[in-house]
Amino acid sequence: MPHAVVMMLCIIVAAVVLTWIIPSGRYERSPDGLVVPGTYHAVPKDYGASLWHPRRSTAAVAYPASPVAVVASIPAGMVSAAALIFMILFIGGMFGVLQETGALAAGIERLLAATRGNVVALVPLLMIALSAGSTFLGLISEYLIVIPLVVALAHRLRLDALFATALVTVAAKIGYMTSVTNPLPLVIAQPIVGVPVFSGAAFRLVTWLAYLALGTWFVLRYARRQAGAEAVPAVFSSAALAGRHVAILLVLLATIALLVYGAQARGWGHLELGAVYILAAMLIGAVGRIGSRAAAHGFLEGMKTMVLAAVLVGLARAVELILRDAVVLDSIVAFLAQGVAGRPRIVVAQGMVFIQMLIDVLIPSTSGQAAVTMPILGPIGQLGGLTGQVTVQAFIFGNGLTNVVTPTSGMLLAYLATGGVSYGAWIRFVWPLLVGLVACSLAFVSLAVVIGH
Repeated sequence: MPHAVVMMLCIIVAAVVLTWIIPSGRYERSPDGLVVPGTYHAVPKDYGASLWHPRRSTAAVAYPASPVAVVASIPAGMVSAAALIFMILFIGGMFGVLQETGALAAGIERLLAATRGNVVALVPLLMIALSAGSTFLGLISEYLIVIPLVVALAHRLRLDALFATALVTVAAKIGYMTSVTNPLPLVIAQPIVGVPVFSGAAFRLVTWLAYLALGTWFVLRYARRQAGAEAVPAVFSSAALAGRHVAILLVLLATIALLVYGAQARGWGHLELGAVYILAAMLIGAVGRIGSRAAAHGFLEGMKTMVLAAVLVGLARAVELILRDAVVLDSIVAFLAQGVAGRPRIVVAQGMVFIQMLIDVLIPSTSGQAAVTMPILGPIGQLGGLTGQVTVQAFIFGNGLTNVVTPTSGMLLAYLATGGVSYGAWIRFVWPLLVGLVACSLAFVSLAVVIGH
C-alpha cells in the first residue's frame, strides 16, 4: 500500500475524474436541508468551460472539476475541516504534556497490577465501556483522546500498536453501526420515516450485544497470536501513585466527563472541544509541576505526532467537496435508489444496506448521509412493504459498516494515524471482521423484515 497521503491524493484524482463521467443532477431541498423525494432533475453540464479554469456550479449549469482541483481542493478541504484539524492537534498537545508528567506511565502500571496483566480481562472491559459510549451517546471523535492511552497500555503488555488501535476502533465502530440510542443518526433518520425518535431500541440492543461479542473475540484472537503476549511479566509494580499523579489522572477523568457533557448537553462542536483540550493541558502541566518550558515543549511535541492525522482529515474532506461542487452526489443516490425499487421486501432491505455502504464512501458524515438518503429510501421502503424501523436499521448498518474501512472517513484515518497504524495494515487486519459484520447485518435486517420490526 502507498503512504496514506499518496493514497488520498490518488482518491482525489479519482474524484475529479468521476465528475467528468457521472451526469450532474440535484434534488430540491426543504428549508431544513432535507431532500424532497421525487424532485430529482438533471442539471446540464458544461464540459468545456472548466477544463483549465475552475468554475462554480449553479442551479442552471454544472461544471466538472477542473484538473486544477487536484491541488486546489486540498487547501479548501483543510479550511472546511479546520475546526476538527485543530482539535486533533490540540489532543496531541495535551497528551504530550501528560507524558511529560509521568502520570500516564504510573497509572498504567497500577492498572496492570490490579488486573495482573490479564489481557482476557482487560480487552472485554475496555471494549464494553468504549462501545457503550458510542452506541448510547454517539461518542466517536472523543475517543481520539483514548488511543494514546491504550497504545501505552499495549506497549507495557508487549502488544503492538495495531492491537491497541483495533481495540478502540472496533469497539467505537460497532457502537456506531448498532446505535442503540445514538442521537446523531436517530434524531435525523427516524422522524424522516415517521417513527418516534429512539424507538426500536430493544432490537438494536440485541444487535449491539451480538456485534460486540464478535468484535471482542476478534481482537482477543489477534492478541493471543502475538508472540510477545506470552512473555508478559506476571508481576507488575504495585507502588502507590504519587499524590500529583493521582491529581493529574483526576484532571484527565474530569476532562473526559466535560467533553461528554459539552458534546451531549451543550451541543459543543470541535472548536469548543479543542478549547477543552488546551485547558486540560494547562491544568495537567500546573498540577504536575513540570514547569512552563517543559509543558510547552511537551505540547508542541505532542502536536507533531498528530500532524499526519490532521492532514488526512483535510484530504478526506477535499474528496467530498469535489463531488459536491460538481453536483454529482444526488445523481449517484438517485441511480442507486432505482435499483431497489419494486423488489421483494427482503431484497429491498438488504439492497438499502449496500446503498448506504456505497453512499457512505462519498458522504462520510452520518447526519449528511441521513439528510440525503432517508427522504428517498423511506418512500421506496414504504412502497415495498417495509416499516420505517427497517429502513432506519438498514441506514444505521450501512453507514457504520463502510466507516470501518473507507479511506474517505477522516475520523478513521485520524484513528489510524494517532495509533501509528498504516492503512494497509489495518485493511489486512480488519477485512475478515468486516465480512462477518456484513453477513450479520444482512441477516439481522432480514430478520427485522420477517418479524415486522
